[in-house]
Amino acid sequence: MTATDIHRTIDAVWRIESARLIASLARMLRDVGLAEELAQDALVAALEKWPESGVPDQPGAWLMATAKHRAIDRLRRSKLQQRKHEEIARELEDEQAHADDAHLDALDNPFNDDLLRLVFTACHPVLPTHAQVALTLRLLGGLTTDEIARAFLVPEPTIAQRIVRAKRTLAEKQVPYEMPRGDELNERLASVLAVIYLIFNEGYAATAGDDWMRPGLCEDALRLGRMLAELMPNEPEVHGLVALMEIQASRSAARVAPDGEPVLLLEQNRARWDQLLIHRGLAALDRAQKQSAARGTTPGGPYTLQAAIAACHARAVTAEETDWAAIVGLYGALARITPSPVIELNRAVALSMLFGPESGLAVVDALTDEPALKDYHLLPAVRGDLLKKLERWNEARDAFERAAQMTRNAREQALLRRRAAECEAAAGADDAVIPPSSKRSA
Repeated sequence: MTATDIHRTIDAVWRIESARLIASLARMLRDVGLAEELAQDALVAALEKWPESGVPDQPGAWLMATAKHRAIDRLRRSKLQQRKHEEIARELEDEQAHADDAHLDALDNPFNDDLLRLVFTACHPVLPTHAQVALTLRLLGGLTTDEIARAFLVPEPTIAQRIVRAKRTLAEKQVPYEMPRGDELNERLASVLAVIYLIFNEGYAATAGDDWMRPGLCEDALRLGRMLAELMPNEPEVHGLVALMEIQASRSAARVAPDGEPVLLLEQNRARWDQLLIHRGLAALDRAQKQSAARGTTPGGPYTLQAAIAACHARAVTAEETDWAAIVGLYGALARITPSPVIELNRAVALSMLFGPESGLAVVDALTDEPALKDYHLLPAVRGDLLKKLERWNEARDAFERAAQMTRNAREQALLRRRAAECEAAAGADDAVIPPSSKRSA
């Protein structure tokens, strides 16, 4: 293998192994920040040695052994004589001395309790959401600070500060490195799922920038979701979130035109939808729904219901075959569980498809004074679409223009302004065919 091949291999191994490596070190050291630092040291050692010696048969075990040695050296050199550090050093030495094949196999086991604890630590509610996202992508996604910064269009020093502060907060607040239990588990699980979905959503429809999508973030979120589903196989909402992301991700290739322009759902070439991802998503949805039924929580939680809505689109061979009645019902169920003006806006779209644009417009108009939607560009965008269908061209144009001014995504701005121009042209065409006498009488 060439040096370039070796470095690509190391990068791939790091993406796969880093979360497990940091998780195991954090359990032993009781310090997430130190665990990440030692894992990075092991990565540097791999970059130095593997090009000469070759990639070891068990790369995860090699990285772990290297990180442990460095942890022992670090603790020995430390001037701190606290008994805690002495005990940790002794434990590490004993574990290293008695490592056997079973232990090495465990290092390459993709799912373990250490990893689950790391997930819940990175998403601890003591941290603000933006810090949870940055720390999750760093510790569990294996992304560099630069990659996270570029993904969210934030300066790299800002992301670096968020990560440093997050680790410092966890240490200062003495957040235990353990799995929450009971009601705390439910609260923390909701936070974990929200962070993963936030990452996916930013990849699926970028808030700002020149790209309509950022597929890398979708892939990271999917990987985290699948991992969580393996770690917590009996939690229906975990499977519901995975189902939702799998089905949404299946449309990725069809959502972007060759020139990079967005392609809206009803205009997409469904032959380009990824059937494997749809199959996986429907299987995860079935699992979530069965588990919800077993718990007596039918029709399921918010992610399961959203996945069921996505499944209605996935099962329709053509846009005309979409079961809008089922979608309206699912949005109604979703609104009862988690009332939200955004959910009501989506229900308005479904109502318009089922009963006509007037019914949807009535709901949208009732939402125009919602404080939560004050800066939400999709409100005027949806209103513009409904007005366009009603051939109220000037009002539609104004709505699209307003939406374009509100979004920070360049591709979306271009799409909305193009639609505004279409309405402008249609309004001009209508004026051209109206007899002058009619114009005067009007």
